[in-house]
Amino acid sequence: MMDWRKLGLILCTLNLLPLVCYCATFVPADNYLIDCGSTSTTSVGSRNFTSDTLSKKLLTTQQEILASTSANSVSSKDDESPLYKTARVFTGSSKYTFPINQKGRHWIRFYFFPFIYDRYNLNAAKFDVSTQTIVLISGLTMQKNPFMKEYSINVTTDVLEITFRPLDSSVAFVNAIEVVSVPDDLITDDALNLNPSTSYSGLGTQALETVWRVNMGGPVVASGVDPLQRTWVSDKKFLLTSNLATDVSNIPGVKYASGGATENTAPSNVYGTAAEMNTNTTGDTNLNFNVTWQFDVEPGFQYLVRAHFCDIVSKALNLLYFNVYIDSMAAAKDLDLSTKGNNVLGAPYFMDLVMPVADSNKLNISIGPSTLNKDDPNAILNGLEIMKMNNSIGSLSANAASGAGGDSSGSSSSHVGLIAGVSVGVVSVLVLAGVCCIVCRKRRRLARQRQSKTWIPLSVNDTHTMGSKYSNGTTISAASNFEYRVPFAEVKEGTNNFDESWVIGVGGFGKVYKGELRDGRKVAVKRGNPLSQQGIAEFRTEIEMLSQFRHRHLVSLIGYCDENNEMILIYEYMENGTLKSHLYGSGLPSLSWKQRLEICIGSARGLHYLHTGYAKAVIHRDVKSANILLDENLMAKVADFGLSKTGPELDQTHVSTAVKGSFGYLDPEYFRRQQLTEKSDVYSFGVVLFEVLCARPVIDPSLPREKVNLAEWAMKFLKKGQLQQIIDTALAGKIKPESLRKFGETAEKCLADYGVDRPSMGDVLWNLEYALQLQEAEVQGDPEENSTNMIGELSPQVNNFHQDANVSASASASAVQFETSTVDDLSGVSMSRVFSQLVKSEGR
Repeated sequence: MMDWRKLGLILCTLNLLPLVCYCATFVPADNYLIDCGSTSTTSVGSRNFTSDTLSKKLLTTQQEILASTSANSVSSKDDESPLYKTARVFTGSSKYTFPINQKGRHWIRFYFFPFIYDRYNLNAAKFDVSTQTIVLISGLTMQKNPFMKEYSINVTTDVLEITFRPLDSSVAFVNAIEVVSVPDDLITDDALNLNPSTSYSGLGTQALETVWRVNMGGPVVASGVDPLQRTWVSDKKFLLTSNLATDVSNIPGVKYASGGATENTAPSNVYGTAAEMNTNTTGDTNLNFNVTWQFDVEPGFQYLVRAHFCDIVSKALNLLYFNVYIDSMAAAKDLDLSTKGNNVLGAPYFMDLVMPVADSNKLNISIGPSTLNKDDPNAILNGLEIMKMNNSIGSLSANAASGAGGDSSGSSSSHVGLIAGVSVGVVSVLVLAGVCCIVCRKRRRLARQRQSKTWIPLSVNDTHTMGSKYSNGTTISAASNFEYRVPFAEVKEGTNNFDESWVIGVGGFGKVYKGELRDGRKVAVKRGNPLSQQGIAEFRTEIEMLSQFRHRHLVSLIGYCDENNEMILIYEYMENGTLKSHLYGSGLPSLSWKQRLEICIGSARGLHYLHTGYAKAVIHRDVKSANILLDENLMAKVADFGLSKTGPELDQTHVSTAVKGSFGYLDPEYFRRQQLTEKSDVYSFGVVLFEVLCARPVIDPSLPREKVNLAEWAMKFLKKGQLQQIIDTALAGKIKPESLRKFGETAEKCLADYGVDRPSMGDVLWNLEYALQLQEAEVQGDPEENSTNMIGELSPQVNNFHQDANVSASASASAVQFETSTVDDLSGVSMSRVFSQLVKSEGR
């Protein structure tokens, strides 16, 4: 049979068909279709599912149990009904291993139909299903009818392992499996947070489970019709009040526009039908009601809601305005689809919305009329997708205990043994540490003064043993490491039992409390939220990174707590909070231009140390004004190392990794190529420079389109030589033109499209110092001439950086070094001397 999709792709590349054909055609690099338990290939429409007995190299299992059922027991209405006639049964932990040809997002689809085979009652099956990093299913509840569960995960490894693990002496089973590549642009990294209404970044790395996929106002769209083999169910059973909505169909009216949604986003069968307000319900033209759909969801998770729109009801542009609500929160106000599709009527459009953690098992989606068209009220919705997002422990199941899938024991007793063993181990370490504290107090004081401490990389499964295991050959004893662990009881006491009135910030990891330790030190306590999207990986990275750094412009760790499955990081209190809070939104007094320059210089010094202070560079990966903290003297420190990564090896140019960072600050080259370098930090810092100069958010959706993105807007004015027109009004007339020119030139070079064209942080530091000199004093000669050759040279302080950064701290001379050196390195200072506080940070 001819593959018409591949033929279309060939014709498009030869310019024999319109380009839109190419855009709608997707040929997956990975396309594994497995009919489990079958002895032959099974055809489903135009697709062929291979028997897993014919591909034995994919499967590792203890027993060969091939189950089958009679044909008439499976509903013939299901397109995939042939797949449900056989099943693979597992009595012990078993694994499918799929080689990955192209890393990135993949569909994983499981087909289940529990039937009785021989002595195996699959209706009573209880099991887990997981990949190397994500728990997909835990204790699956069986249904009487055949059902499919669909997941979308970002695969970053050369192989994808899917493990089935029976629970409680039961069995596991599966009827069929799909592992198929997903188009790169189907799930982008950015979305809109609904509460609070902010930008959300980091969606690209989230594991997703499709909970509902609905075609509004139309019939079921079968998987064979959808170009990505998705099934869209009808919306009728979800309508709360069915007579308030009416169906409309105009499939020929769908016009996919360049740069917008494609057929891969949703087929024309979805965009060409819609549910709209039934304005004939009462005969009253001044209608004011909402059409609402209600969906069952699982509490305790965040959800990605993708709403699909296409104006197939209007006769002209700019006639339809309406509102969209999710659980009474406004998702879109006065939505005009004409502005979303390049002024093409009938152009498909979709919105990605991230919900706060659900506290109810119901989710309501509503559309209603806008006040902008009172004479002809209407609202439409064409399609809807609701996807569960993985929680902080890498799980899509509330029953899962951890994010890794690979326990081979196959019974819950193994968990009990593991927990008991860990508990005994923790107690033993505590006892040993207590003895060492008494016997080796002097040795610990000397150990504190060492330049760095070694922490082992911690497995994502070690939620009970964080910080209590050490690598072979480490120079840090259990006793010396124990001093950084703060008892949970002391943390509770110091925060008044986590008093909500003591909260000083909320970030992606959790809440930050002001507190005081028993020795009198004021602290900022960052407590991980179990339902947060950030979890043990960020906790581990923060500890590993901060335990090595000694620099006055980088935060340093005071302690951490991992008791009772808590993830708590403790920093000394920073009086003046974040740089962001001093620029806009908090009502704090405005900073002078000199203060802003000094803060930028301090931040640049901290980042330059990260990039050059060790054998391998450390890339921060989340540089933004919310992660630059200020002490009582407004000295800047770079904070929040939860996303940091070590840089490339000497023989490499970059680190290939999933894209993470904050919307508006993200390096576009890193986003496009998923190749991380130190220059990604340089780009983000360039955005911060404009943020400092203009004192406005980097992304502000409330502004006109040309002003929404700060970096793009500022670069336009800079290139026209009109940068002074957009600076913070508090700085008007207070910046010398030479200083502003040098500052703007530095920011412009940081924001170069390609990393190779950007300066190093050392070069950025030099130029900021020069901008400060230009501000404070008249410079001999032509400032413009001086300005042209600065990028690429380093100041004496920077050139001497490495030499001073390694000065030993064991002698009393180190105190003198701290007091007198112009270098910003604190390698010889106790952790208690260097402090920070993590406060509110945007989502990643």
